[in-house]
Amino acid sequence: MDTPKWTNGGILMEEKMLLAQILDKSKQAKKQQKVECTDFLDMYQVSLAKKIFNQYQIQNVLLYGGYEEAERKIAVFYPENDDKKSELLKIVRIQLGNGEQGKYTHRNYLGGIIKIGIKREKVGDILVTDDGADIIVKAETAEILSKELGMLTRFQNSKISIEEIENIREPEIKIEEIDIIVPSLRLDSVVSDLAKTSRSKAIDILSQERVFINGQSETKPSKNIKIGDIITIRGKGRFIIKEMKGNTRSGRNILRIEKYV
Repeated sequence: MDTPKWTNGGILMEEKMLLAQILDKSKQAKKQQKVECTDFLDMYQVSLAKKIFNQYQIQNVLLYGGYEEAERKIAVFYPENDDKKSELLKIVRIQLGNGEQGKYTHRNYLGGIIKIGIKREKVGDILVTDDGADIIVKAETAEILSKELGMLTRFQNSKISIEEIENIREPEIKIEEIDIIVPSLRLDSVVSDLAKTSRSKAIDILSQERVFINGQSETKPSKNIKIGDIITIRGKGRFIIKEMKGNTRSGRNILRIEKYV
């Protein structure tokens, strides 16, 4: 089968490694008739994985992150009629002690995980609430993560438990409506306004593969966005193109945006 051509100038090392991992897991699942899965993939890798599945016509595979809106997901390869995804993931739940509610952010929890030596690809989404966080991990990682987190000073007064993935506390989605005015519906123009940066910087963000439309990586500045598109800019947030409100006297486009906050 031909080498996939989804990057300019050949396949990057990260992509080669992901391709090799996916082909190996798919082969093992079929050969040994058991479920196989990758580590957690970020949004870019998820987008890339979908292209690999199509390119190599890989079936009996799904992307799973524990809940519908998960950004980080594992690729699960399973024998025919043997989809047991719910058994693969667990939640490590941190419940903060009295007086610590609202004290920590996503960065604080992730920093603690990295500090104890667990690699980022071993951890899925970290869902932060005022009283703690639900950390999604593969079942094999849950026990060691729960023990090691309990040894950190920042969590010494916290209750740490392992929960079934079905008991996940999905974050409450808060949306703020904003209007933006852009000269065109080109992606670089929209990203420039959403990220509050220059057009040239927006093009850099696109080239760094930090922009996703409806979950798919997009690097083409001239691509036109449309109503209903969900645009995610890594490091900047997630936005829904809700409505075209009209034009200014100078012909610029007025867009109503729903911003996740």
